[in-house]
Amino acid sequence: MKAAVVTKIGALEVLDVPMPEIGPYDALCALCYGATCAGTDIHLMGGKHPFPVSFPTVLGHESVGRVVEVGDRVKNLHVGDLVSRVGYPGAAGLASNWGGFAEYGVARDHWQMKKDGVDPALWNRSRVNQIIHPSIDEKTAPMIITWRETLSYSKRLGVGSGKKVLLIGSGGNALSFAAHACNLGAEVVVVGSLSKEETFRKLPLCGYYNYKDESLPEALQAEFGNGFDVLIDGVGGADVVNRVLGVLRRDAVVGVYGWNNRAAYGLNPFQAAHSFRVYTDGYDEEEANAEVQAMILRGQLDASLWYDMERPVPLEELGRAYDSLRRHEAFKYLIAL
Repeated sequence: MKAAVVTKIGALEVLDVPMPEIGPYDALCALCYGATCAGTDIHLMGGKHPFPVSFPTVLGHESVGRVVEVGDRVKNLHVGDLVSRVGYPGAAGLASNWGGFAEYGVARDHWQMKKDGVDPALWNRSRVNQIIHPSIDEKTAPMIITWRETLSYSKRLGVGSGKKVLLIGSGGNALSFAAHACNLGAEVVVVGSLSKEETFRKLPLCGYYNYKDESLPEALQAEFGNGFDVLIDGVGGADVVNRVLGVLRRDAVVGVYGWNNRAAYGLNPFQAAHSFRVYTDGYDEEEANAEVQAMILRGQLDASLWYDMERPVPLEELGRAYDSLRRHEAFKYLIAL
């Protein structure tokens, strides 16, 4: 079987790898589609992932697959089910960073493992394996991963009706945060690249500003002088954030979601007019799973804003998709597995 392998820093190849073996609580899945992640994947390939990575490793964490075989202790996954966050588990001499860009992967029946009293350390990370509603299209389904992460994070920040949200960034994650905030009833203002404004304007935003504008703080102050409750940094660079801290309300919350410069993130609280809180507790995909799927079924989330659903990129051409992402030519790409 084929899989996308980062053989060393900066080198991505599609190689033959062994078929995965399944245990008693596992389900073998034929992977259908995946989605690229310009943040995690490119950081990993470039040797800038914030967590240790062993090479060679199979790439991809936004893939979905259909169950084709189950272990003898599996009770909650059935042949034909479409499952989220399926990935290649690795093999001798081959690591896996979720391993979603492969022809086959493994999902785990964490529900049954919990019921059987298995050590949570063996199944807790597998809670991201969730059954996808049969009415949700295979080509939409990879977006569930990004949407779950960003919805969980948004709600933990307190995003909701009556809140004013300032969002820094114009990539795929930022677009997800903007969509969620709008769906949750918040007033949303985005600071990003002018090249992405047209897509963001398809959402009911209250404003969109160029991050390069030297008068950005003054423009925000003039239009939104009563301030923002939540600031989300979808990029991970404090330069723009520090420039706009003055428009935060007292006791506002700042969430740094992006990974660009976490090791040296220089937030200057004295740029703010009031005290504020910095959120660092992350997200939990599983807690947002049901709500994201319900949003899809209600038509509140449309994957075609993020990637071209009619022309998925073949696995063999995955490198081309990442080259395009590095040039900021797209939010994401749908990958046919």
